[in-house]
Amino acid sequence: MILKEISKKITGLDAEAAEHARNLQDDLVKPAGSLGVLESISIQMAGITGRVKSSVEKRVHFVFGADNGICAEGVTAAPQYFTNFLMRGYASGKKCGINVLCEYNNVDLRLVDMGIIGGIEDPHIYDRRLMPNGTNNFYKEKAMSREIALKAIEVGFEFAKSASSEGCDIIGAGEVGMGNTSTAAACIMAALGINNTEKAVGRGGGLSDKAFENKKRVITGALAMHKPDADDIVDILSKVGGLDIAAMTGLYIGAAYYRKPVIIDGVISIAAALLAYKFNPLTREFMIPSHISEEPAYKLAAEAMKLKPMLNLGMRLGEGTGCPIAMGIVGNAMAIINNMSTFEEVNMDNKYRKGKGIKA
Repeated sequence: MILKEISKKITGLDAEAAEHARNLQDDLVKPAGSLGVLESISIQMAGITGRVKSSVEKRVHFVFGADNGICAEGVTAAPQYFTNFLMRGYASGKKCGINVLCEYNNVDLRLVDMGIIGGIEDPHIYDRRLMPNGTNNFYKEKAMSREIALKAIEVGFEFAKSASSEGCDIIGAGEVGMGNTSTAAACIMAALGINNTEKAVGRGGGLSDKAFENKKRVITGALAMHKPDADDIVDILSKVGGLDIAAMTGLYIGAAYYRKPVIIDGVISIAAALLAYKFNPLTREFMIPSHISEEPAYKLAAEAMKLKPMLNLGMRLGEGTGCPIAMGIVGNAMAIINNMSTFEEVNMDNKYRKGKGIKA
């Protein structure tokens, strides 16, 4: 996988299509701008697809599962075997959160094992295990080699490619892996050159005060030891990343390469999105953030990329649960621009908007 060659082929939004969509939004039977984010989403979608009117009916959501060696340092409240347990649950159809939301929103759920301890033999799970026991404990050594980090990025990129070849209209990215709020915070801090854990590290799944202080100490120590290069996303991932974050990074890069809109979930997802953005800032133009995460590192990454999440639901489950909900909202945005009448079509005079500072 030659990242430099991929980067050269990523281009930004179709400015002409986006402008046509903006003009159409202003001609629809409503006060200009009155549908807010729904209007901006439809304009972004036009820029992505090159069409003013398009569909998001064929939806796919990937959940990447991976274990993290950093769990050995006591940075998570949940036992590590939960990664395996939860992935089995998603595959069995036992109606976990992501199963219910994907089913309700007509999203095809696809599960990928990047390196879950114990492994899972299940026809509903793609076996892409690169490290059988998950990553190394990055408090003591590099999380993974550069070669494995690159392979994990390639896995995500290939799933974006397959989604595109299958004609999927929109992609979601989620994860499961105990300890991955630590890897996400470390990756975001490394990418943004932040040393202060007070600004970037949250409690994750509900740590006690003592465990929370330990988590901050561990991340600070790891970053000081490894000194990841902020301009080298493979270096960041190999030193303090996770296999799930690496795969999602590749998925975001692939979404931009194949010109598909991709939804961002919470802090783990946005860590991957930030790394994709560092790889090539144009990848941002294909990203649609779903909900605000309570994790402080999320807000730092969102601000760095100038992304504004559309929802504030107090969610912190993970799994990419914000993605199917957001896909429904994107669908509503497309329904407006695809089906709403214009002033001309209903023979309604909109001259009152001229000369009053209101865009017609």
